[in-house]
Amino acid sequence: MKSIIAAAALSLAICTGAFAEGNTHYVAIHVNENDPGVMNMALNNAANVNKYYGEQGDNVVIELVAYGPGLNMLIPDKSPVADRISTMSLEIENLSFAACGNTHRKMSKKAGKDVVLMDEASVVPSGVVRLIELQEQGYAYVRP
Repeated sequence: MKSIIAAAALSLAICTGAFAEGNTHYVAIHVNENDPGVMNMALNNAANVNKYYGEQGDNVVIELVAYGPGLNMLIPDKSPVADRISTMSLEIENLSFAACGNTHRKMSKKAGKDVVLMDEASVVPSGVVRLIELQEQGYAYVRP
């Protein structure tokens, strides 16, 4: 009887992932302010989450979504955190930066030319929609 209970417990542990190493966590970080403090806090959040889960033996996928005034974070000559973004992109494999296409179009129109974004940024149609999609995919939502 004990062996049947032990086998059932082992089976349950395997099915629920109790023995699984390296769980993967998903985090969406929202930046919509042109404030160096908010931008640095968002990057601190990403670094701290990555460090914490790495120490636990887990993985984390982090997407930082910038729109509205927060898009300045991803514009090389305007971003107060451009160097930090470049460094973190090299250090944190699963960190990505999404730039709102709506905001980018409006900024480009106002500037009368295409506003260049950092190489690390990928344009998405809408920052708000991207945050919705990520949450629907199970991402935890963080707004510094």
